[in-house]
Amino acid sequence: MAQSVRVGVIGTGGIALRQAQRLAQIEDVEIVAGCDISKQNLSRFVEAYEVPHTFEDFNDMVQLDAMDAVTVCTPNFMHKEPTVAALKAGKHVMVEKPMAMNAQEAQEMVDAAEQSAGRLTMGFQYRLGPAAQTLKRFVNQGRLGKVLVARCQALRRRGIPSWGVFGRKELQGGGPLIDIGVHIMECAHYLMGEPTPVAASAQMFTYLGDREPAAEAPWGAWDWQTYTVEDLAVGLIRFDNGAVMSVEASFAAHIKDNVFNCQLMGEGGGCVLHPPTLFTDEAGTMINIEPGYMADYESMDKKIDDWIADIRGERPTQCPAVSGLNVQKMLDGLYASAKAGREVAIE
Repeated sequence: MAQSVRVGVIGTGGIALRQAQRLAQIEDVEIVAGCDISKQNLSRFVEAYEVPHTFEDFNDMVQLDAMDAVTVCTPNFMHKEPTVAALKAGKHVMVEKPMAMNAQEAQEMVDAAEQSAGRLTMGFQYRLGPAAQTLKRFVNQGRLGKVLVARCQALRRRGIPSWGVFGRKELQGGGPLIDIGVHIMECAHYLMGEPTPVAASAQMFTYLGDREPAAEAPWGAWDWQTYTVEDLAVGLIRFDNGAVMSVEASFAAHIKDNVFNCQLMGEGGGCVLHPPTLFTDEAGTMINIEPGYMADYESMDKKIDDWIADIRGERPTQCPAVSGLNVQKMLDGLYASAKAGREVAIE
């Protein structure tokens, strides 16, 4: 029999409901507790998954003896405190992206994990998706050679969320860069072999989100009067091995179609995530290689499977806390550069 894992959920909104779908499907995994300051969210979650213990304060929940692990699904500004509290209580923790509001908070979380009997896992799912895993095997075989450039794009023509705190910098840490750019950045960084970031340069632009909508949007009108984040971010990360990563992320941009993709260019070959394709030279010919078959599964499900397998000691997680810390340093560097108007060092 598989080792029993009893899970508590802090923050019972939409992402928690999606995680719970998979948790409920895994043998000998039980959702034993839910915590939220929203009574409506908590009630909906408890009823859906017959959760026996409910809390309004995460400090109380993490003391529950009948609980082994915690998944943190709160808004960004509330990632660090419940994560640290759960680790201090000896629980295993998975925290949703981005890891924290800034790298200092992320480092405190890593430090807490090092002093805990529990382990800290990042909620990064795009690296675990079928396309990324297919490309990673090519990378691991050396088919790209030395990776020189990664290009990351997470661009929405008009995708400003009309719910939550996505437009409030003081609660979110930023806009599209930290919300959706982080996804494609973590995936590309993983494919690159996770080199150490050393410098960042960026520009940020706000020109639509902080004013009354001029056109209908897919998700309806947002709260433009409290909007304090960027609409569009463009930046460049330099790494210790000489490689670079370009980043483009937007909630609102005057483009034809939404784009969510990354491309790697190396000395021996290159690749693109969607559709997963390898570009190289063979037999005196430039060739494109596409998989004839690729596993079909949801990356969110794979993220949950990866976390539970790590807790059970079946295999190490592919989403360690240090990956979240490095991505957070890149995000911090990009925001700091845009504010300073020059390239900044990443320590």
